[in-house]
Formats: sequence, C-alpha cells, structure tokens
Amino acid sequence: MVGLLKDGPARLGALSGVGAAVACLAAAGMAGVTLEGFSHLDHPLALLGAQGVPGARAFNAVGFVLPGLLAAVVALASYRPLPASAGWWPRIGARMLLLSALAFAAQALFPLDLQDLDGPGSGLHASAWLVWWIGFVAGAPLLAVGLPSVRRLTAAVVLLMLAMMLAPQGWVGPALAQRIAFAAWLAWLALAPWQGAAGGSAVADLEAQDDHGQQEGGDVGQDHRP
Repeated sequence: MVGLLKDGPARLGALSGVGAAVACLAAAGMAGVTLEGFSHLDHPLALLGAQGVPGARAFNAVGFVLPGLLAAVVALASYRPLPASAGWWPRIGARMLLLSALAFAAQALFPLDLQDLDGPGSGLHASAWLVWWIGFVAGAPLLAVGLPSVRRLTAAVVLLMLAMMLAPQGWVGPALAQRIAFAAWLAWLALAPWQGAAGGSAVADLEAQDDHGQQEGGDVGQDHRP
C-alpha cells in the first residue's frame, strides 16, 4: 500500500484525510479546554466558534475551514482510483463528497449567534451542517459502488452517522451524538483514501492485464505471412 501511495494525487488525498482528522480533533480538544464551562458531553461543537466566544476565529479556522478544505482534497483525489468501468454513480458520489466537505468548511463562515439562535446567521450555520452530513451519507455509498475496497468502511461509517443523527434524543444526548458522527466522518477521511488507492490500483492492474491479453489474442489470430 505504501508503494501505491508513491503516486502523487493518491498520496495527497491520503495525507489530507489524516490532516483533516488531526486538525479537527486538535482544535476541538484545545478550544474545549480553554473555554471555561464548556463540556463536550453537553454543548455543541459549534459553540466554540460562536460569535463573541473567546478564540472563536482560531477554532473556526482550524476546526472547520482547514478540515473542510482537506476533505475537499480527499473528494477530488477519490476520482483517480475509480476504474474506467465504474460508470457515473461513483463519480456523482465523489461530487457529493466535495459538496459535503465545502459545507463543513462553510460552518465557519456562518457562526452561531448566541443572542439569536433563530436568526439568519445561525440558520445558515445549521443549513451548512445539514448539507455536510446529508451530502456525505448519500455520496459515500455511491463512491463505494466503484471502489469495492472501501465498501465495508463506508457502510459502517454511514450507518453509524445515520444512527446518531436520527436517534431519539433520549437514547444519546445531542452533543455526544454529534461528536460520534464527526468522529465517524473523520475516521472515513483518514482511512478511505488508503483503502481506495489500494483497491483502485488493483482493479487498474487487472484491466491492464485483460487489455494486454485481448491484444495478444488478437495477434495470434492474425495472418503473419509475407
């Protein structure tokens, strides 16, 4: 697998996925410790970047914008390992992953307004969050249609995210459910590019061997008499 990632775009996508996870987790951990009274079990992550909160700009930059842009790199890099026979659905899935990544970054552009949670700013933040998770749970399975190597990981992550987002509030607290969904998404970003690079390369090798075999078969049937 390391050899496969000597390919530039594949290596960039894999490192970007890991970087997105590290940046988001580090920002959430450091900002959560420094903000007095904040609890990851009780408060939404967006509170760390809300208007008027100390350190909000730094958290938004490292916790939302940077992971979102790196996730966009992962989405763009996911095109490369798709085999020629994959069809349109996986490519549509990669586009939806790109939209999801940009929506995650957009949460920083529309921070929560703690003085008006029903106002336009908070509403845009909630809309970006909604586009993020819906775009991912719809796009990742479509991408996995063309990348069998990521199907198990994708199924586990998507089912976990759906369970957290749609679970009754009495089952899992909203803050904890959000953290689990974020962690599942970050795990997919960190792991899927490595698995996709390996699976895509293997499929490409098989297709190349098949084309070579067909070419040799055609040569055998030709008349080589002068």
